[in-house]
Amino acid sequence: MPKRELPSRRRLAAAIAWLAVAVQPTAAHDAGAATEPTADRPNVLFVSIDDLNDWVGVLEGHPDARTPNIDRLAERSVVFSNAYCTSPLCNPSRAAVFSGRLPTATGVYTNSDGDVRKARPDLKLLPTVFRDNGYATFGAGKLLHQSSRALFEEGFFPHLRWSPFDPRQVKYEADELPRKGTEAQSHEATLAGRTVSLPLNGMPSDRNPESDRGESFDWGALPVDDAAMGDGKLTDWGADLLRREHDRPFFMAIGYYRPHIPLFAPERYFELIGAAERIPLPPFNREDLDDLGPYARRTALEADTAGAHRTVVEHGQWREAVKAYLACIAFIDAQVGELLDALDEGPNGRDTIVVLWSDHGWHLGEKQHWGKWTLWERSLHVPLMVALPGQPEHARGRREEAVSLVDLYPTLVDLCGLTDAPEQLDGQSLAPLLGRGALADSEERVALSMMRAGDYSLIDPPWHYIRYNDGSEELYDWRTDKNEWRNLAGERSYNSELERMREQLRDLSERTALEGVERAKRLASD
Repeated sequence: MPKRELPSRRRLAAAIAWLAVAVQPTAAHDAGAATEPTADRPNVLFVSIDDLNDWVGVLEGHPDARTPNIDRLAERSVVFSNAYCTSPLCNPSRAAVFSGRLPTATGVYTNSDGDVRKARPDLKLLPTVFRDNGYATFGAGKLLHQSSRALFEEGFFPHLRWSPFDPRQVKYEADELPRKGTEAQSHEATLAGRTVSLPLNGMPSDRNPESDRGESFDWGALPVDDAAMGDGKLTDWGADLLRREHDRPFFMAIGYYRPHIPLFAPERYFELIGAAERIPLPPFNREDLDDLGPYARRTALEADTAGAHRTVVEHGQWREAVKAYLACIAFIDAQVGELLDALDEGPNGRDTIVVLWSDHGWHLGEKQHWGKWTLWERSLHVPLMVALPGQPEHARGRREEAVSLVDLYPTLVDLCGLTDAPEQLDGQSLAPLLGRGALADSEERVALSMMRAGDYSLIDPPWHYIRYNDGSEELYDWRTDKNEWRNLAGERSYNSELERMREQLRDLSERTALEGVERAKRLASD
């Protein structure tokens, strides 16, 4: 398959085509006729971690991050230190990864927009391309936002997503419900043989104070071992497959839930992090929101995906929440370590590409926000690393270019020599940055992210430009303001840089918006 030419910054807009190409799935290859993995047809271990920001040792995101296994993977990888999601929410981000298309093409902007397979049945998702190229496909855990068993030949999906129990399924009794949104909120439940009062953090609900459902914005240690957690079950499943011999190359996707809320993890990981009072809080500026418009301030303060910062502070839970997030990261790091051990000890280690990524970042009080669903760096920045089998040491290390998760689809198409892949993909292959192909124009990459329709972020390090659908703007210079505390969009001395970023965004947004209009017209006429 000929390599895709990498577009320059000016040609990047043109690379996002106006109309989607419908590609019908072809029949899967006969497994008996397939060949074993080779350098040209390597296996792929595709590891997704939900809601993981850059609090990973190799990215130096928090001094108390305990991630020796992810860091071990980083040592044999190319680490993309400026990697960003296409959308700071689970469903649209994952839809983009698995379709290779931006939300403007899929129509999936929010979690409530539904399954990308129903929104765009003409799009050929990544596992299908692998299957049609003779790969065995295995998938488990949270990959798409919805159940995705049909995409894989073998899959294991634990029903206890928040195991060992799902707080969303907790039902407040009639006599308990009046207390739910108050300081006296409590619900008695049995957890691992113990009677506990939920929520464990003792905070009232900000998002669902009148609902009889349990609260997921919660944290605490659980008296269980790793195997009791859904993520522990995923690891056991994946490690078993990695230790087996396979008669054809495989694409194995494993989607870990933690550190998604509730921030529950086995006790030993809380003990590993240590006392909460000694843990540094995230950088915080009380005047941070003063130079933002009403739309952006509302985005920061509303409890859309987690809880309100004021509630966390009033209940003295900020450091406890940070500790719980770090404990969940340490728990997932241990799971990644077991997968790597199984890969290295088994027959597949020398023939397997390992990709580790997170669907979006997560705020822990920065900009007075908790959760995701913002266009600031904290919500967009994600870990992304790719380890190629046999990659020489000099070809590993950090890359500083701005890259996007939507780049993963064309990257794997190139690295694995997949045919019958869609010609229309919105990302740029990372293969040249991995030492597989020419590096022409790679330094001109930019990362486009979006929230609601009309809400855009454009990252061209060190510049970060944001435009909201109400016309308000933000501009940040990371060389002097990595925390994004000073909005330069209203300062005259930065007008030329502001206009340059506006022009780049216009080139991109006009074409993606036009594609969305044309797609809607086509669907309406069908």
